Amino acid sequence: MIAAIYARKSTEQKHADAEAKSVARQIENARAFAKSNGWRVDDAHVYSDDGISGAAVNKLVNRQRLLDALDAERPPFQVLVLRDASRFSRRDGDEAFGELKRIAQRGVEIHFYQEGTRFTFGTLSANVIGFMTAEMNAEYRRQIARFTTEAMLRKARAGHVPGGVVFGYDNVRVNGHTERRINDEQAAAIRRVFALSASGMGFTRIARMLNAERVVTPRPKLGRRPAWAPSTVKQVLYRSLYRGMVVWNRTERRPDGTRGERSESAWVKVEQPELRIVSDDVWRAAHARLDGVREQLRAMGAVGGGRRRDSDSRYLLSGLARCGVCGGSIGVMGTYRHYGCVNHHKRGGTYCSNSVRLALARLDEAVLAQLHEQLGPKVMTAIVDGALAALAPKTLATDVQRNRATLQTLDREIARLATAIAQGGQLTPLLDLLKTKQTQREELIATIDAHAAVDTTRINRSALLRRVRTRLDDWRDALSERVVARARQALRDMLTGPLVLTPDGRTYRFAGEVGLGQALLGEAGLTTFRLSSGCQSKGCTLKFSGKAA
Repeated sequence: MIAAIYARKSTEQKHADAEAKSVARQIENARAFAKSNGWRVDDAHVYSDDGISGAAVNKLVNRQRLLDALDAERPPFQVLVLRDASRFSRRDGDEAFGELKRIAQRGVEIHFYQEGTRFTFGTLSANVIGFMTAEMNAEYRRQIARFTTEAMLRKARAGHVPGGVVFGYDNVRVNGHTERRINDEQAAAIRRVFALSASGMGFTRIARMLNAERVVTPRPKLGRRPAWAPSTVKQVLYRSLYRGMVVWNRTERRPDGTRGERSESAWVKVEQPELRIVSDDVWRAAHARLDGVREQLRAMGAVGGGRRRDSDSRYLLSGLARCGVCGGSIGVMGTYRHYGCVNHHKRGGTYCSNSVRLALARLDEAVLAQLHEQLGPKVMTAIVDGALAALAPKTLATDVQRNRATLQTLDREIARLATAIAQGGQLTPLLDLLKTKQTQREELIATIDAHAAVDTTRINRSALLRRVRTRLDDWRDALSERVVARARQALRDMLTGPLVLTPDGRTYRFAGEVGLGQALLGEAGLTTFRLSSGCQSKGCTLKFSGKAA
């Protein structure tokens, strides 16, 4: 029989035995157990989740991959080997027992190598033992959570650091615990934020000024450039630690792995005057102004009252265009409604030098006119001719043969990636690559199936031209009418990526790409056909560019 393996290591390690702290050791022992029973382990079905709680099911991505594999008409393995039931789940007893039960109902035997037992159900004793085992595993997780919370509470009340690093402070080890020490350079930046806020500046103006002055910034999120943003300024202004008040236990981790806020009565507040960066007078001055602004906005109906944003923009290019300098969003700003770079507006010229603001009407008119001109009869003829050439029986057969060879290569690459993940490689990049490969595989299978479903004998060129012309005329009408809702929908249908706006003096050059082929052929009835590169080279993909007057 073919065996699969699943291993998991929790984020909490203090009370776990040595084996539970290593997914590699669990996999090694599971392989030995399978071999002793005469089962062959399929490397493509060796799964592990490292450093994740057994209750955080939304984060157990490889466990989910295992469950997805069981959705096939015939499961790809007949045995699942685990260290024990707690490795698969630490959810509440009924939930964890139900998960294992559903796997067994698919015809897969579940074996626990630590005790040399097999998961069973369906009798009174088996159901009671299975449920109680799952409930004890869940209770262990709950106890660990309580132990951790109590330990963190003791640290917080003693003035020790219960969490990570906070901007404005350095973490320093002292007599076996960690304490905070004020970082003078970062503290100066914090005092400046409070002073600017008290003087009447808003979050955006403060962020722009600090970036222009190249003031030291909080650590950015992974993949982002270090810079002040309005949201960063707001976080600084509302962090009570800067006035010497440590507030801990505000949030809690729910059983599903998400976080929520506790009631204020559960918060732990500890005064630590030695950590004060701003005085009470400065804090009150800044917050008096913030409270006043909030009241003004509330009176104007700009906050509270269940106000919701519109589901779509009233402006043609909002959300569809990006800055050619920094890659950020192009938004609508100012009293007179101009397009401009959001990063420049909110973070300043040191973050993005694109300061060009262009009236909506000028840019909208230029983009729509350029597209309207490009979508002529030649484009329509090229699309249809390219599709017919790609649908020729000989071409289809060649494409299918090439795609099947590519599919075999992808399957081998996916198997190697799964093995590397199971062996404890660099998890994040491996998972990202695996996800990309799996997406490519799904698209390739859909292409092969679609090609096989095409009946070339029923395709009439004249009828196809008429249907494509009808859809193309609808787009041209939408672009020429200048009705924002219709034009935005037409752009969504056509654009294969964002419209890139690059400053050129006091105006913008724009460039984009529209994938006409798939959309038009779908309207023409070829809904199962996926365009090949040959069709794209004959006009299915159209690049356009221009400049606003």
